[in-house]
Amino acid sequence: MSTPDQVTVTRVKETVAARSDGALLSATVPHADTLQFTIEKTAMRAVVEGLVNELQARFMISVGTDKRPLTGDFAIVHLFSLDPEHLYVLLESPVSEKDLRIESITEVIAGANWAEREFRDAIGVHPEGHPDPRRLLLADDWPEGVYPLRRDFPYNYRPPRAENVRPQMREPPPGASVLPMGPFFPVLEEPAYWRLFVEGEMIVGCDTRLFYNHRGIEKLGDSALTYNEIPFLAERICGICGFIHSTCYCQAVEKAAGIEAPRRARYIRTIMLELERIHSHLLWLGIAGHIIGFETVLMQTWRIREPVMWLCEEISGNRKAYGMNTIGGLRRDLPDQIKPKLLETLAKVEREATTVRNAIIGDTTLHARTRGVGVLTNEWAKKICVVGPPARASGVAIDARIDHPYAAYDEIRPQIATQEAGDTWARVLVRVAELLDSIRLVREALAAIPGGPICAEIKEEIPPGRVGVSVVEAPRGEALHFVQTGGDNRPYRWRVRAPTYPNLQAMPAMVANANIADVPITLGSLDPCFSCTERLETLDKRTGEVRVYSHAEILEISRRRARSGGAR
Repeated sequence: MSTPDQVTVTRVKETVAARSDGALLSATVPHADTLQFTIEKTAMRAVVEGLVNELQARFMISVGTDKRPLTGDFAIVHLFSLDPEHLYVLLESPVSEKDLRIESITEVIAGANWAEREFRDAIGVHPEGHPDPRRLLLADDWPEGVYPLRRDFPYNYRPPRAENVRPQMREPPPGASVLPMGPFFPVLEEPAYWRLFVEGEMIVGCDTRLFYNHRGIEKLGDSALTYNEIPFLAERICGICGFIHSTCYCQAVEKAAGIEAPRRARYIRTIMLELERIHSHLLWLGIAGHIIGFETVLMQTWRIREPVMWLCEEISGNRKAYGMNTIGGLRRDLPDQIKPKLLETLAKVEREATTVRNAIIGDTTLHARTRGVGVLTNEWAKKICVVGPPARASGVAIDARIDHPYAAYDEIRPQIATQEAGDTWARVLVRVAELLDSIRLVREALAAIPGGPICAEIKEEIPPGRVGVSVVEAPRGEALHFVQTGGDNRPYRWRVRAPTYPNLQAMPAMVANANIADVPITLGSLDPCFSCTERLETLDKRTGEVRVYSHAEILEISRRRARSGGAR
């Protein structure tokens, strides 16, 4: 953990105190790299303006928590980072059940848009003055006044669905036509519905409806699963970044509880995280080639990727969902006999990946499809709080491994890759550079890995009421886990923010004035990760009726057709 200097800490404290104008209720330092302020909700927007405009703080996420069993009210936390200073700032406001409103901060920092809509859907606190009051998290047929992350809402409750409900979508500008894309689209693995507003071949605006599936992961984390059961669930947040999420969760709990993972465990975490980055970037490069019809790139990169997957399976027993992380360290050691094979495989991957890089660098067709396409300016990347390769390709030099070092990154230092153009080609270059640097990092970690235990001995129960913030640099960007400890051997609140969450909010800016044909690769260049769907919406063309099928109904239809031999 890097410790911020006291000059920065003092500046933040002075800014918050001045901007709160007497509404500062408390200021604490829960960890050396974290400042936590409790302020009256009437002063929240002013304090946020001070952090963003005066200190250039980066918005990360908002967390809505039902604290009624503890304090009798709700709480909204806005979490910020001062990246060069290695400092987190938590701004918390209590919200009374008698007045479920808090002033929106989205007009101050555009990246807060989804986060504020989400806590409204989840716990019922309304961000007043928000520019887009539509639902985000909840299905369109979810009943009014039912909030799934309130403490009195059971995790297994199935509310009745509303009838004859249509998604609330924006209308196109005058003279523009609507071109729908999705919810199921050939080059995207998972559902997302985009309404592209077009004039001829040019896009003049767009609207979107995501969140077709919500798996209730955070709800299970504070109601049904214990601290050491959650890592298995966290690994299933993302099919590619599983170890990233389990590491991020475990680090958040360890931080809250004051548990120090052994140095050997932190090195092994680093190795596994970088192996995950290598195979993820190779997978993405292949998909990007597929989107634009460059199938040779797909075939070659996925061939190169496969030995890395075999290595992960040899180390953990699984190609994915390794099951290695636990609170305090690891369940499984890295066997010494696998080191030569790791180095041999990485050398081959490096040679072959370099060959692919050299082949695509000068490919004129690839340049035509990616240069100047999907441009995200540095200004907009900062406003929308984009993370990962999309941010770095727009000149925003943030990387959680450097800004908030974890695992062994305080000793094994990444080389941050940045570009200035902000287009799809820049995002390709950033990822290829990171892929090759990850190979170097694994080599250095293998050479420097110490001996010793792989898990700390935890003698006491994790105390309730503590807060831990952890970030991990996933291949797609910064993943964040926020944990407030509770009783009964489980968190009171667990908030997850995957990197796709902020990055997808940049799409309207990236496709503005673009050609229709450039939309798939622009979206693909973000490496978006949606959740697998369990809902299905149909439209009867004869009657205009919209019907949403439940998971149980889809299963019954499938079984019925199987029994009848597939006949309609």
